[in-house]
Amino acid sequence: MGEKVYIVKKMKKEGRGMPLIGDEFPKMKVQTTQGMMKLPKAFKGKWFVLFSHPADFTPVCTTEFVAFQNRYQRFKDLNCELIGLSIDQVFSHLKWIEWIKENLCVEIEFPIIADTGDVANTLGLIHPAKATNTVRAVFIIDPKGIIRAILYYPQELGRNMEEILRMVEGFNQIEEKQVAIPANWPENELIGKGLIIPPPADVESIKKRKDKYKCFDWWLCYRNYYKW
Repeated sequence: MGEKVYIVKKMKKEGRGMPLIGDEFPKMKVQTTQGMMKLPKAFKGKWFVLFSHPADFTPVCTTEFVAFQNRYQRFKDLNCELIGLSIDQVFSHLKWIEWIKENLCVEIEFPIIADTGDVANTLGLIHPAKATNTVRAVFIIDPKGIIRAILYYPQELGRNMEEILRMVEGFNQIEEKQVAIPANWPENELIGKGLIIPPPADVESIKKRKDKYKCFDWWLCYRNYYKW
């Protein structure tokens, strides 16, 4: 435990501390396949998902790019943009996009960051146990530029795009209705599409809950998604 604490402190001292959930997304200027962009400013007022890849022309990552593009409109319907990142130059990204279009008949419409390692280090994407390659991370950032979720995947396991979509949709419900999201929502085994009501703040609230909401007990109440 002491050695791990030392490593974390050393990383922070060297400016390599990775951002965490609840932190502001680090301000950065990045070169992308759609020109220079300032993050998170470029997506102000929108959610955005940043997902990283260890390199271009890698099999698992290629399947992920196609999967993200096939769901791009669904992300946009949730006021959410996509932006990829790969440790390669813009010309390599452009060739990869071209190959995907010519061979898989899918046109990649979202930007891809060209990184020499600076962005990966800033975001904590270099995990020493996985050699010098970037891990395949997903950052979900809200319209105010705050990191709301971080997912990490090893190179050999492809991401589940439906789960990422579910998370963005869940965050939208949380923001709009001030609720919590149950396991496997919107198909929870106990409450289906229901949304969990936050715990009561006082005794008087406890008395009113069972009349206002469906409850297993006063601390576990929910409301129907369609009757808000």
